[in-house]
Amino acid sequence: MTEPTPPGPSARPPAPADFYLLCLFALGVAAVHMATNGRYGFHRDELQILDDARHLAFGYVPYPPMTPWIERVAFALAGPSLIGLRMFSVLAQAVVLVLTGLMARELGGGRFAQIAAVAAVAISPLELFDGTEFQYTSFDYLWWVLIAYLMIRLLRSGDARLWLGIGAVIGLGMMTKYTIDFFVAGIVGGVLITPARRYLKTPWLWCGAGVAVLIFLPNLIWQIHHHFITLDFLRHIHARDVGEGRAAGFWRDQFLVSTNFFAVPLWIAGLIYVWARPEGKSYRVLGWMFAIPFALFVIDKGRGYYQAAAYPMLFAAGAVWEERWMASLRTGWRRAALAVTSVLLAVGGVASAEINLPIFPVNSPRNIAIKINGEFREEVGWREMVQTIANIRDTLPLAERNRVGILAANYGEAGAIDLYGPAYGLPPAISGVNSFWERGYGSPPPQTLIVLGFSPEFMENNFQSCRVAGRNTNRYGLDNEESREHPKIYVCGPPRDPWPAFWSNFQYYG
Repeated sequence: MTEPTPPGPSARPPAPADFYLLCLFALGVAAVHMATNGRYGFHRDELQILDDARHLAFGYVPYPPMTPWIERVAFALAGPSLIGLRMFSVLAQAVVLVLTGLMARELGGGRFAQIAAVAAVAISPLELFDGTEFQYTSFDYLWWVLIAYLMIRLLRSGDARLWLGIGAVIGLGMMTKYTIDFFVAGIVGGVLITPARRYLKTPWLWCGAGVAVLIFLPNLIWQIHHHFITLDFLRHIHARDVGEGRAAGFWRDQFLVSTNFFAVPLWIAGLIYVWARPEGKSYRVLGWMFAIPFALFVIDKGRGYYQAAAYPMLFAAGAVWEERWMASLRTGWRRAALAVTSVLLAVGGVASAEINLPIFPVNSPRNIAIKINGEFREEVGWREMVQTIANIRDTLPLAERNRVGILAANYGEAGAIDLYGPAYGLPPAISGVNSFWERGYGSPPPQTLIVLGFSPEFMENNFQSCRVAGRNTNRYGLDNEESREHPKIYVCGPPRDPWPAFWSNFQYYG
């Protein structure tokens, strides 16, 4: 890292060299992602999003439409390429890094502050992992950071017209992931509690709110037409997460998932800067933008990573404060502090990359990520599963092959069948999970079913004459959800009830 520069005005004038350095840093991180993103396979969540991308709509049961829309574009550009389909997630994280550096500059930080803030975000486990897959969290993270950047510019410049941009990004966020509501609550609370409430008198704030509603309106209309089905889905998923203990580690995850443990002092410094330091008084809204969502997630028992996107603004503020403090030190102490910061971020970066990047092959003894990070294990075995289903189909009598359907329990199975199945001449998957249920069971309905993912008890109660026909494994012998929890693949007759009656009770969430 470069040595810190002395304190300057509240906002640094544009420095092209610093901006180019930020872009170079972001491109370097993006290059690492592009070099490693083709290592394994698609995650089950990616398979669901990709399948929804083939059925464009203004809403889906588990999420708003933005991510499937983006993946529809990516699929048109790159086809079923892991690297190509994950390209927009990589670009989103690269933009996050540049915005973090720009936030530090807006707060008055020089080159050291900008690079330190960017490095702290780059090594954060969630931010790093979000570049390895296309998930709605990848784009949700971007919108939170972009809103924070625009808020900092608004608070520094007083230019109320920035509310239009803030409103537009909030609208995009609402079309991406509904938890951005918590961040909006932080903005509202911060404006009401601090002197920023003066903006309530300007029409620009209300026009910005109108822009947000206008952008979100198509999804709102879709929810109305579907009786707000996503609320039922979210209640179900939240109850599942709490019941399975997935929300129990919220406090721990702020230090190990949302941020990198080695960078924790920097965001704590940022929190102190916006809450307690005189020079941070103008930016106290940022403190509320962090604290209110945090409190709401604690009360609501949210997952630990939900708060992750609120940290880049704190890293920026903390890096600015550190730069000013270091600039007040004598040369020797300043260099020592610089060395400590650099070593901590470097060590944290190496550790985070080992766990959150698919650097090594699946079966490499050096592959720590596949052992620690369960998400990578869920990227293995989908193509083999579909090939096994095709082999089972080929063993059926010709008359049965012509009326065969494939019934999948979860969206990963259904999405994999729809992605890889056409190469084997397989029909589209049939599933009752999430938005797959709306796509029905085909016409005419199948009379023979290849069934996977369900318990033996469920099949015995609902289908005629089931038998085990194959096993769901992967070539690495890796233990994941598919190989562990429901490895058997069955061939069954039709449902015991008529198809319409069976289907009407078959919708479920996952």
